[in-house]
Amino acid sequence: MHHFTTLPRRCFSLVAASLLLSTAVSSRAAGKGFTADQSATGVVVKYDGQPFATYVIGDANKSYLFPVYGPTGKAMTRVYPMQKVEGEQYDHPHHRGICFGHQDINGFDSWMERLSVSPLPDDKLTEKQKTSLARMGSAKHIAFKEVAADANRAVIVSENVYVGGDGNKSVTEIRTLTFRVEGDTRLIDWDQEFIATEGDVTFGDKKDAGLSIRVPTTMAVDTKKGGRIVTSTGITDKDAWSKRAPWVDYSGPVEGETVGVAMLNHPNSFRYPTSWHVRTYGLFTANCFGTLDKNDPNGPHTLKKGGKLALHHRFLFHKGDEKTGAIAAAFEKYSKEKK
Repeated sequence: MHHFTTLPRRCFSLVAASLLLSTAVSSRAAGKGFTADQSATGVVVKYDGQPFATYVIGDANKSYLFPVYGPTGKAMTRVYPMQKVEGEQYDHPHHRGICFGHQDINGFDSWMERLSVSPLPDDKLTEKQKTSLARMGSAKHIAFKEVAADANRAVIVSENVYVGGDGNKSVTEIRTLTFRVEGDTRLIDWDQEFIATEGDVTFGDKKDAGLSIRVPTTMAVDTKKGGRIVTSTGITDKDAWSKRAPWVDYSGPVEGETVGVAMLNHPNSFRYPTSWHVRTYGLFTANCFGTLDKNDPNGPHTLKKGGKLALHHRFLFHKGDEKTGAIAAAFEKYSKEKK
């Protein structure tokens, strides 16, 4: 015979509460709000169980975000060089999703990659190509300082050290990526603090430097499918290159739907407003280091040992063009946030 014990009412209430909590946790685990799953290859961020972005480490000479999905579920970065898809552009293999690189930090290049120089083996390279490879450096991922997620956001904080081809370290970077959803938009804040931990460090005056996204091929202005570049000051397409502006928007069709990405430069970011290395073939870069317009120079910048330099940008993925996405209003809100 089995003997059953009647639980006191208070105990029953505790059990019920525990079951409710368990159900809530299970619902959370099933994908309500944000999740951030860390592995040996990076971090996968999801929102309500659907992919948002993947942060990839150890796959190139710099970490990067790929893939990245906009508010309608469309992929918002070119697939190459991570994959080859028919109909895509196969140029500039160092344009990986969303990434940061610089062609001259203490003389070494974390913008280009080995494949950027030549696909040929080392013994088939020209002297010029060998010189380029000797200057090749990396932004080496050291550790994740934080990987967290809740109902409202996901956060990835990583420590990177920039290393030259000679093996010497030049500068430490603390990178904070924050993922959010607001209405019909998806946001990624990309905040960087560079610290001269190893000694003096010089960021050279280079065209190829800064924070970049390579937009899908169909969005590129040059493919003539409806792609459009516009700055906050109203300058469009090829004329936007080299101009300074608080924000720039790149929109166009992806799988039959018009979507866009704006990059916002926070007023507390180094050399605000930044110059824009934005190209009609699909490269979209905030570059505050290089002199893109000789009449509006940036120039090299040296941090003394212990010095710091901060860059603050927001990627805003939206439906339609910059007007549909209300980018001007979004920047006004962003500009008032504390950084």
